[in-house]
Amino acid sequence: MKLETERLILRKLEDHDAERMFLLDSNPEVMKYIGIPTLSKLEESKKVIQMIQQQYQDNGLGRLAVIEKESGLLIGWSGLKLYTGEINGYQNFYELGYRFLPESWGKGYAFESAKASLDFGFNDLHIEIIYAYAHQENAASHNVLTKLGFEKTGEFTEPDGICFWYELKKENFKL
Repeated sequence: MKLETERLILRKLEDHDAERMFLLDSNPEVMKYIGIPTLSKLEESKKVIQMIQQQYQDNGLGRLAVIEKESGLLIGWSGLKLYTGEINGYQNFYELGYRFLPESWGKGYAFESAKASLDFGFNDLHIEIIYAYAHQENAASHNVLTKLGFEKTGEFTEPDGICFWYELKKENFKL
């Protein structure tokens, strides 16, 4: 699976992405609102990639590496996954997520990659509703979700604080 936008290529994560993924997941600023500790070993990033690769096999989709066309570098990940656990009373739902290196912040990459993922989810996979959530203090993420057309429909508490719950129905998605 590969998605392409004007500035980005979204593709499945590969084993050789581990070093760039480690840059992402070991950065305290990136992980500030995630609710999990920063990674401290490259091996941990390799395991994360293997877990996502297993999601591709089990569920037919998972987070995608985001490659900046201009530099050819992995600058983060974005995309849909089938959330099989339970969160906020929901289980077995499609969820949008994204994470980017700080040097990529403020350039519209989260919006651009998320929009491509939503288009794929609604129009190729025929998903009727996609969910997202973000820590209440993560203003940048709230802005991206609102700009994409998501509606805040609730809140729930995680160990690291309150998260806002969002949903976007297929009929409300505009390209």
